[in-house]
Amino acid sequence: MSGLEQEFPGAVAARNVDATTPESKAVCQALGFGNHGLVVRAPDGSVLWKQPDHDVDVAAARAAIAELVTARR
Repeated sequence: MSGLEQEFPGAVAARNVDATTPESKAVCQALGFGNHGLVVRAPDGSVLWKQPDHDVDVAAARAAIAELVTARR
């Protein structure tokens, strides 16, 4: 996912989070994930898009991010 920062320079900050910590487990549960997933958040932390667990489709994530970035400009 770190490549998304290069694809969308200045518009995306990517980070990987350890989904096994107690704090992350609570976040995953709140997002409706079984144990991990991909989340796109606004600068204020609100969820703009998400995909759970093994259903993560990187191409769909890229398309969603491109649409969100375009809409915010």
